[in-house]
Amino acid sequence: MALSDKQVKATAAREKPYKLSDSGGLYVDVRPTGAKYWRLKYRFAGKEKLLALGVYPIVSLKEAREKTQAAKSVLDAGQDPGELKKSQKNNLQMRLADTFESIALAWFEVARQDWSVTHTERTQNLLKNHLFPWLGSRPIGDITPPELLQVLYRAQDRGLLETAKRAKQTASQVFRYAIRNGKLMSDPSRDLAGALRPPKTKHFAAITDPAGVADLMRAIDCYQGTPAVKTALLLSAMLFQRPGEMRTMKWKQLDWDKAEWRYTVTKTNIEHIVPLPTQAIDTLRALEPFTARSSYVFPSARSATRPMSENGVRVALRTMGYTNDQMTAHGFRAMARTLLDEELGFPPEWIEHQLAHAVKDPLGRAYNRTKHLPQRKEMMQKWADYLVGFTL
Repeated sequence: MALSDKQVKATAAREKPYKLSDSGGLYVDVRPTGAKYWRLKYRFAGKEKLLALGVYPIVSLKEAREKTQAAKSVLDAGQDPGELKKSQKNNLQMRLADTFESIALAWFEVARQDWSVTHTERTQNLLKNHLFPWLGSRPIGDITPPELLQVLYRAQDRGLLETAKRAKQTASQVFRYAIRNGKLMSDPSRDLAGALRPPKTKHFAAITDPAGVADLMRAIDCYQGTPAVKTALLLSAMLFQRPGEMRTMKWKQLDWDKAEWRYTVTKTNIEHIVPLPTQAIDTLRALEPFTARSSYVFPSARSATRPMSENGVRVALRTMGYTNDQMTAHGFRAMARTLLDEELGFPPEWIEHQLAHAVKDPLGRAYNRTKHLPQRKEMMQKWADYLVGFTL
């Protein structure tokens, strides 16, 4: 005889557990403590099994019957409802364990192997300060595009437009890592194209007139700082590579026989060749006794295992009297680009290649690290001669 909700509610505890049967194998397991558990008895593959359906009154009689019907539908489909429930529970536990932070940290450890120290620190801080506080504990499969967008808006609303853009790019890399590892089906950042305000183009201050460059080179020549910082200043002007690449230059990247510095550009992950003019080689050789104990050409003053601070060249420029609105470490690139073209007359394509810009040629072919290399060697030597000429 089928049970009524009134009967289940009125059932009292006894000294020993006992059952109240409903129909179709459903019954209430009444414990001496007074707790009442819904159970379904069924057979699968010739074996009698039990399926827990919840606790009364959290699960009502009506809900227990609905769960019974659902379980029988599973049986009719040839599956074991008990095993299906275990599988779903395991999947839920795995989903809850696969948080954005846990997946992001796994991605970070893999990806950082190809990064510079600067990029590693920047990405670590971005995750810690702009993504983990709001997404870190969330199961990665539960994060929706609107939820991610609200997190990105936090940075944008504070005027950190570039940070918001990088946070979106970083989150996307984490999501794609999760997809590759079977933790996620799609990237929620993919649907946010155009949702953020574009960052304002930032132009770094640079000296680009010959008279100003002459004064700058004489100031560098008279600089009284450490040999490492003075050399970093001179080579920043002479080699005009990105500040982050300059300060993380390593001795093993220098080929003395070929007079070349070869490194992998962080921004494009492409190997780049920088011809070393004779003045650069002489300067590096003079610095070698001071910093050869470190793998870095320009080590930190505090630790030989770390590169020079990203503020090293900037502070030196300030010490020489140049404000942030007059000259920056990045400004050496604009200085070289302008004067190599306007004063020394070198083709823009040679200059762009030497700046490590991944610009495709008219036929759509990507950057070639050896393209125009003999011509670039000549250009770099003439550029060094031009700069050093101001101090003679």
